Amino acid sequence: MAAIDVHNVAHSYGSTSALTDVSLSVESGRLTGLLGPNGSGKTTLFRLLATLLPLQHGSVTIDGVDLRTAADEVRHRLGITFQSPAVDSRLTVEENLTCHGRLYGLRRTDIRNRINHLLTLFSLADRRRSPAGDLSGGLRRRVELAKGLMHRPRILLLDEPSTGLDPAARRQFWELVNLQRETEGTTVVVTTHLMEEAEGCDDLVLMDAGRVVRTGTPHDLMSLQRDQRLLLRPRAAADRVLREELQKFLSVEGTVTGGRLVFHLADAADELRRVMQSFGDRILSAEVANPTLEDVFVDLTGHALTETVV
Repeated sequence: MAAIDVHNVAHSYGSTSALTDVSLSVESGRLTGLLGPNGSGKTTLFRLLATLLPLQHGSVTIDGVDLRTAADEVRHRLGITFQSPAVDSRLTVEENLTCHGRLYGLRRTDIRNRINHLLTLFSLADRRRSPAGDLSGGLRRRVELAKGLMHRPRILLLDEPSTGLDPAARRQFWELVNLQRETEGTTVVVTTHLMEEAEGCDDLVLMDAGRVVRTGTPHDLMSLQRDQRLLLRPRAAADRVLREELQKFLSVEGTVTGGRLVFHLADAADELRRVMQSFGDRILSAEVANPTLEDVFVDLTGHALTETVV
């Protein structure tokens, strides 16, 4: 059974269209990523699923419940962690969780038991009485996740959850999310523009300009891009002449990413040898890399994930 079904959803802000004929399905127990640049519509879709925006066109069912006719029931089945901080910095960790439990109508005994369980699970027991404002960004993210799980939601929505976290804190956060999936079978939907997060998802929904471009597992999506990447770092920064010469030499357009010239080629290893023989004195470093989800997204949309869609 699908945890979330979205059919022909459209949404506009005034005369500006944010979503156009969006349809997708999220399987129960899976980690599904909504991947796209700013302006792709993923945040609007997230806010619709979170019942923060009215459903203008189309239909959405969450855990078998119609979002249009039973939004309150849907909310009790959702746990949500927003990109912006959502804990009260003046309250202790325990007080934040208690308030959330009361908001969802949990009994006092259930609140106490759930807090004890989550604080132990998330290694926050020693921070129980610490003001949330005194915690590091990584620990506050753990509290926000625990808060979203207080009422045992069947579905967890995460909006850019790694924003502001260092790599270690990001890794720890995802370990906790996956632990929750394993122990309670929670379905997780995450919005992201980070390749590392996207590659860790079970399923991906690629979005661009308010539409679903493609869906599939990371492996299936990356198999769409068979070309390898030839990455060349010129000795002279911003060597436009070298780029133009290489484009003619390789008979393919190149792009510039992070100071490196990037060419997509079916036989990149062979071409690397040819390039170094002819241009080696003008190239500082060179390597061949396998395709990434970023490459797939560029092929499907014509622009990078880091670009804002307008």
